[in-house]
Amino acid sequence: MIRMIHILLVLESIGSCIACGRAEYRIGDECCPMCSPGNRVHRHCTEFTSTSCVPCVDATFLDEPNGLIKCKVCINCDPGLGLMVKQPCTPSSDTVCGTLEGFYCLDPTKEGCRAAQRHSSCKPGQYISHTGTTSTDTVCADCPGKTYSDGSFTSCQPHTECKFLEIEPGTPWSDSECGVASLPTAGIIAGVLIGALFFLTGTIAGVCLFM
Repeated sequence: MIRMIHILLVLESIGSCIACGRAEYRIGDECCPMCSPGNRVHRHCTEFTSTSCVPCVDATFLDEPNGLIKCKVCINCDPGLGLMVKQPCTPSSDTVCGTLEGFYCLDPTKEGCRAAQRHSSCKPGQYISHTGTTSTDTVCADCPGKTYSDGSFTSCQPHTECKFLEIEPGTPWSDSECGVASLPTAGIIAGVLIGALFFLTGTIAGVCLFM
C-alpha cells in the first residue's frame, strides 16, 4: 500500500513537470491555451473551461501569444527626446518612433528609435563636410587658406579678389570687403565753390564799373 502511494506521488510529480505545448501556458497543474496577440487573459482555464481572453485597450498592446493578465503600455514618442510617431500603437504592436527633422538616432531599435539628438552645427570657419542623416550626425571640417564659410555652407568659398581697394581682408569665416578708390571729393568741391565765388565777385565788380 505504501509502495503504491509512493508510485502515485512520483507519477503526479512527473506529470506536473511535463512542459506545456508551444501555444499553452501553465497555471497550477493546468496547461491553458494562450491568448492571441492583441489580447490578454481575462480568466485562466480550468479543468472544464478554456482560457477567456479580452482585447488590449487604452494604448496597451501584446505582440505575442501569451498567458498574461495585463497588456504592456505603448511607448510614448517624446518630442523632447527628438522623437515622433513613425507607426502608431495597435493592440498587437507597440508604437514605433522615428526622429524629428534635424535629429539623428542615438538608440536605434529594430524598426525605429528610442532616443535622438539634434544634428551638430558647424562653427564659422568650418563647412558641412557630410550632411547629417536620421542615423548619423553632421560632420564639419575647417576651411583651407583663402577660403571662408559662415558654418552653413557645404563647401568653402574663395575670398573675393578686390580690383581697387581691400577694406577688410578675408578670414576663414568671412569674405574680403572691397571698395572703390576714393577721390579727394572734399577738396574738389571746395575748389569749385571758391572758383564760383571769384567768378561771381568778378562779375558783380564788372557790372558796377559800367554803371
